[in-house]
Amino acid sequence: MTRLLIVDDEQVGREGLQAILQKSFPELAIEQAKNGRMAVELADSFRPDLILMDIKMPGMDGLQAAEIIGEKYPHVKIVMVTAYDTFDYARRALKLGVKDYLLKPSKAGEIKKTVGRVLEQIGEEARERERSRLREDALERVMPVIETDIVTQLLFDHVHEVHSDELVAWLGADADSETFALSVLVPAGAEGAYAAIRDRIRRDGAGWVGALYGRQIPIIAFRDKNRPFRVQASELARTLLEAAGGHSREGWLIGVGNVCDSLARVRQSYREALIAIPDPSQPVRYRLYAEKPERGPGNSVLDLPDKRWEQHFFEQIRVGDWDGIRSETLDFLRQCESEGADRLNAQQRVLERLWVASRVLAEMGVEIGTPTFSFQAQDYRQLRSETGAVLDRIKQAYAEHLERIKPDTVRRIKQYITENSHEDISLEAIGEKFELSPFYISKLFKEQIGVNYIDFLTQCRIDKAKKLMSDPARSLKEITFEVGYHDPNYFSKVFKKMCDISPTEYRKALLGGAE
Repeated sequence: MTRLLIVDDEQVGREGLQAILQKSFPELAIEQAKNGRMAVELADSFRPDLILMDIKMPGMDGLQAAEIIGEKYPHVKIVMVTAYDTFDYARRALKLGVKDYLLKPSKAGEIKKTVGRVLEQIGEEARERERSRLREDALERVMPVIETDIVTQLLFDHVHEVHSDELVAWLGADADSETFALSVLVPAGAEGAYAAIRDRIRRDGAGWVGALYGRQIPIIAFRDKNRPFRVQASELARTLLEAAGGHSREGWLIGVGNVCDSLARVRQSYREALIAIPDPSQPVRYRLYAEKPERGPGNSVLDLPDKRWEQHFFEQIRVGDWDGIRSETLDFLRQCESEGADRLNAQQRVLERLWVASRVLAEMGVEIGTPTFSFQAQDYRQLRSETGAVLDRIKQAYAEHLERIKPDTVRRIKQYITENSHEDISLEAIGEKFELSPFYISKLFKEQIGVNYIDFLTQCRIDKAKKLMSDPARSLKEITFEVGYHDPNYFSKVFKKMCDISPTEYRKALLGGAE
C-alpha cells in the first residue's frame, strides 16, 4: 500500500486535501502532520512514499523539513503546497529534489492530476525494483551454473572471447588475475563431499569450483599476492581436506598446478595439477607441481619428463591413441633396461603415467579406477608384460565407452541447444541431459561440427534475434531477454562481433531505414 503524508499547519487545509485524495485514490494510506518537525518524526515511523508539504509553517518550515527528510530518505517523493508562487521558493525546492508543487488554493482536478502523476512514478519505480529483485534472484540461482560452466570452459574447452568476458564479469573477477588450478581426487563413495568443498571455497572466496567429473573436482583458485604461493596453496589444500573428510583423509588426493598470469593460461596449471596428484600408496595427501623433482643433470631415462612430453601425453589420451601410448611406454621400459636403471623406479614411473591417464579419462566419463599391477614383476620382461596388460584394459574401457555413445548424439545435442538457446544452457546442463561428461561433449562437438558449443549457442541466439528484429513492435531490449541474454549492452557487443554491424544498424537496414 502506498503511504502519503499531508503536512500543513492549517487543519482545514489538511482535511480538505485528505478528502479529495481519499476519494480519488482510495487505496492510499494517509497520515497528517501539522508542522515540519512532526513531519520529520512521522517520516521515521510512518515511512511515507509521498509527502504533500506546505512551505510556510511556524517553526521548521516545509523546505527545511524536506531537506532533512530527503537526506535520510532520498526515495521519498515530495510535492510542495504553497501560496507563494515565487522564483526563490521554486529554485530552493528544485535543489531539494521536489517533484512538483501545488498552489493554494488548487482545484480538486489539479490536485488529482498532480498527485496521480507522482503516484504513477512511484508505482513504476516499485515495479522496476521488483524486476531488479527477480533478476538478482534468478542470477543468484544461476551463479553456481555460471561458475561450473566457466571452469569447464577454461580448463577443457576453447572459450568464446565475448562469452567468457561476460561470465568472468558476472563472477566479479578479472580475466588478467593470477590464478592456479587444483584437482581433487575423491575416494569412491565420498562423492557427497563435493557440496562441502564447493561451499567452503565459495564461503572463503578462494576460487571457483567446477563440476564433479567421475571422481575428480577441478578448482580454479585466486592467487593471494600477500602470501608466498607455497603457503597459500598448502593451506588451501589442507582446508579442502578438512572440509571434505573431516579427520578421515583416507583416499583423498589433491594436486596443485603452478601460478599462471591470466585465466586464459589456467588450463596448463590444471594439467600440472593432474600430474602433481601424489602416489595413492603414500601417506601424503596433496602435492604441488612445483615440488616435483626436476630433470637430473645426468639426463637419466628415469628423470621426470619435461612439459613437451606432458603435452604430448595428454593429447594422446584425449584423442584415444592407445596404440601410440602402449608403444612409447614399452619403449621407455626397454630403454630403462638397456641403461641398467632400477626396475622398481622404472615401475613407479610407469604407474605415474597410468595414473595421469586414468585422471584424464575420468574427465571424459571413462571411470577405470586407479591402475595397479596385479603382481610384483621380477624382471623387466614381466614388467613390460604386466604394463601391456594394464594398457590393454584401459584401451578396452575406452572403446566400450565409445560404443555406449549413440551415433546421433551430436545431432541430438545440436537440436537440444537450438530449441533451448534462450535458456542459460551450460556444458554441465548438457552433460546431465545426455549422461556424458562436459569435456567429452565439447570434444565431440569440435570433432564432428568443427566449432565449440559456445560458438554454436551464440549463433543460434543471433539467428533467432535476427528473425525477431523483423517485427517492429518488439524492442531491442525485449529481444535481448527473449533470445537468452541478460544485458542489452552485452547483446549488442556479441551481435556486432558476430555480424560486423550493431543490432540497431541491422534493424534499420532490415526495415528499410525505419525502426
